[in-house]
Amino acid sequence: MSYELYYWPSIQGRGEFVRLALEEAGAEYVDVARDPEGLAAMMRMMDDAERPPFAPPFLKDGETIIGQSAAILLYLGARHGLAPKDPAGGLWTHQIQLTLADVVAEAHDTHHPVGVGLYYEDQKDEALRRAKEFRESRIPKFLTWFETILARNPDGDAHLVGRTLTYVDLSLFQVVEGLAYAFPKATRRALEETPRVAALHGAVAQRPRIKAYLDSPRRIPFNEDGIFRHYPELDG
Repeated sequence: MSYELYYWPSIQGRGEFVRLALEEAGAEYVDVARDPEGLAAMMRMMDDAERPPFAPPFLKDGETIIGQSAAILLYLGARHGLAPKDPAGGLWTHQIQLTLADVVAEAHDTHHPVGVGLYYEDQKDEALRRAKEFRESRIPKFLTWFETILARNPDGDAHLVGRTLTYVDLSLFQVVEGLAYAFPKATRRALEETPRVAALHGAVAQRPRIKAYLDSPRRIPFNEDGIFRHYPELDG
């Protein structure tokens, strides 16, 4: 039975972290909301489920419904060999994913620092201030932490956890992709100081299933409706 992934059909957003894991695993899945009646089906699931997810993305596997990207990846990682089998390793991997989720949230708040219900144009002054702090302080701080994790991995610096690919390697790839789109100048400078992060990003992009996905129409292009948005004035 195929997995059913529920997420907005026109953006990468938080659903892309799940898509990358499903693609790398070679798992069969349906991106439900991209079908003609898919958005309506997604909203029905949110309205009618016994344990309704707060928001997309969520994944349906038979009768099981899992919301929140990090929880979905915890589930998929255990099922598809994308996480360590030992409890301590699995918990460490989950911790890294939650930190990646912090990066995503902060990146979003650079263009919506006042309220998600407002247009970017309604909060441009606040966005300029928030983005300056994000690109000058937070991007380097986050990427340096991931660089440290790679350097301290006892099994080698090619992966964040262990000696084989895990879902957090895929997620770090996606975060770097998003940052490079939204803040190309700031991200280029930060990657010059974090060569292991840059190398991991390049290696993930060349994995056969990921490369095929990136070259396919299944990969939605970045755009100014998603989490990572490129407003040149915010890149300094």
